[in-house]
Amino acid sequence: MEFLIPLINKLQEVCTTVGTDLIQLPQIVVVGSQSSGKSSVLESLVGQSFLPRGTGIVTRCPIVLQLIHVSKEGSDYKSEEEGTGDYDEWARFLHTNTVFTDFRKVQEEIQAYTNKIAGSNKGVSSDALYLKVYSPKVVNLTLVDLPGLTKVPVGDQPEDIEIQVYDLVMRYISNPNSIILAISSANTDIATSEALKLAREVDPDGNRTLAVITKLDLMDTGTDAMDVLCGRVIPVKLGIIGVVNRSQKGIVNNKKFKEVLKDEALFLQRKYPTLASQNGTPHLSKTLNRLLLHHIRKCLPDLKKRFQSLLNSLGEDIVDKKQTLLQIITKFSSAYCSAIDGTGKNIETSELFGGARISYIFHETFGKTLDCINALSDLTQFDILTAIRNSSGPRPALFVPEISFELLVQRQIRKLEEPSLRCVELVHEELQRIVQHCGTEIQTDMMRFPVLHDKIKDVITALLRKRLPPTNEMVENMIAIELAYINTRHPDFHPQAVAAATFANSDEGTIPKRSNPTKRHTVSFSPSQTTGNIIINGVDVPKEQIYDASSSSQSNGSWFSNILPSGIGPATNGSRTTAQTVPTSSNPSPVSGSPQRTPTSATSHERQLFDKEKNDCDMIERLIKSYFGIVRKQIQDAVPKIIMYFLVNHMKNSLQSELVTHLCKAEQIDLLLAESEHVAARRREASEGLQALERVIHMIEEMREATYFGTGTKFKL
Repeated sequence: MEFLIPLINKLQEVCTTVGTDLIQLPQIVVVGSQSSGKSSVLESLVGQSFLPRGTGIVTRCPIVLQLIHVSKEGSDYKSEEEGTGDYDEWARFLHTNTVFTDFRKVQEEIQAYTNKIAGSNKGVSSDALYLKVYSPKVVNLTLVDLPGLTKVPVGDQPEDIEIQVYDLVMRYISNPNSIILAISSANTDIATSEALKLAREVDPDGNRTLAVITKLDLMDTGTDAMDVLCGRVIPVKLGIIGVVNRSQKGIVNNKKFKEVLKDEALFLQRKYPTLASQNGTPHLSKTLNRLLLHHIRKCLPDLKKRFQSLLNSLGEDIVDKKQTLLQIITKFSSAYCSAIDGTGKNIETSELFGGARISYIFHETFGKTLDCINALSDLTQFDILTAIRNSSGPRPALFVPEISFELLVQRQIRKLEEPSLRCVELVHEELQRIVQHCGTEIQTDMMRFPVLHDKIKDVITALLRKRLPPTNEMVENMIAIELAYINTRHPDFHPQAVAAATFANSDEGTIPKRSNPTKRHTVSFSPSQTTGNIIINGVDVPKEQIYDASSSSQSNGSWFSNILPSGIGPATNGSRTTAQTVPTSSNPSPVSGSPQRTPTSATSHERQLFDKEKNDCDMIERLIKSYFGIVRKQIQDAVPKIIMYFLVNHMKNSLQSELVTHLCKAEQIDLLLAESEHVAARRREASEGLQALERVIHMIEEMREATYFGTGTKFKL
């Protein structure tokens, strides 16, 4: 089973290439407070002094330490080309190809690399440093040395150094595939151990926590760690192992580790004779090796699934390029249309996307924008009065000219064109945005083939740009159609009701009330025997007034003249007819000698409107509101239909054929399927890792029931 740890070391390098966050590998994470003896424990396991030392925080980045056992007689790891053939122990960093045989230079390289990635201000970095140590004195292990837990910043350390270290430690020990090596010193109360506290936060059951008690030789006289080592103070499922570190004097004098281990064994035999065989650095090394092996074996099935998933995400090797290109185009077209129709497998939950956003643009953005447009915006009563006067020419207006209403309502309808074109632009932008978010499967292919991705974007951009002008033209034509003919006989347009409401709201007494507005009035005509005038309903009216009124009515007559029932109009008294009083009250020309009413400007705001002028303006306003509302509804309904027909549906129907036409050309297939070197390297590494895992799992299955040393005893690994 010893081959498992080198396998994990190989996978560790693979994960460095493909991304360590994707696959959580089994590893031993060393956690402890500053000055708890972490560095001394690791150096004792290696048998060499190679870690930086000093005051304050020294380890300022994760150090992934891979211990690899090599035999003295010969090893596959030795190489004459690399200069390791004559050495029993050497080290190598992942970030450099240099082979280190002097471990003091290993210490210098660790310090230099730490300053490079974490700076020189005593801060910490989450970037890991990978170090391999080859030696006949070590067992196969993979450990991660983390910065020591601290509370108060010292010297030029950052103010949030405690939070930085805490976050870094939690990131590693939260890995469910990791074994937590919680280190505490024997000369402090274990109940206050920060390492065990953090371990319990992520491993409350203690299934993957191993405690190490250091500095057993520095306890006060008359005290011992018997209760702690036996687990009577704080029980730990994987066990508690005590060790004796090198003293500061031994570090200064560069005491050999062989002597350190010998002194440790003598101390344990003398102080803890019953527990000596279950404590000490050699026992710790073997225990870690055993725990890591079983932990790796337990994690292998899950690791295989993760590597298989990673390999699938990176794609398979290309056999037939043309077929592969057609498959990608088909998948992309299907994903694009599914994003519009809302039938995709992965439904976005964080924001509206594709067809949902297009619907939101139609009904929320565009619809509410049109609803917010006031039918009378930028239109004052003096503007309306000016339009009425200009439409009347030199003659005083007996009735409101129809042309004034048409000119004013056309002016307001034009305001619907800009938001309609803006709606087209918003949908156009969303159709372009779909390319970047139209499914995780196709996005993997897009990342794998960046040239193909760029070409697909170019084809879609060109197709959308080609469809944009006819869509805008149709929207503009829709507005122009509404402006071309003001249909005053529209089924929803009721000018009679508007006129009746206008006069009903005028001052009481100026408009005679009618008991039945739908009943026709009977007018009696008879010639006067004395004056020669015409008697209308008993009133003596000169012939000239009748002719003038008739001429004025014919010259200014329009559909407005049919709105008002006969006999309705602003009369000064009951014996005066409408023909006599309307020209007097509506005549814009002042009476001679009355300077206050001289119209120096058609839009003058220096005087109040007369009653008839106000009634005319109110009527025009109501008519504009009524007709503008009808046109707004039609535009609000027609513009989304135009966009769907000319832009969205056309994209869905012609996308695949356009992509095939522009991309499936023999001379550019190789260029389009040029794979990213980074993705190719990641796929090769993931494939190698998966193959290695499959071989190991196969070997474990063969060894599941093996004969133990030929004795016939069966055991299960």
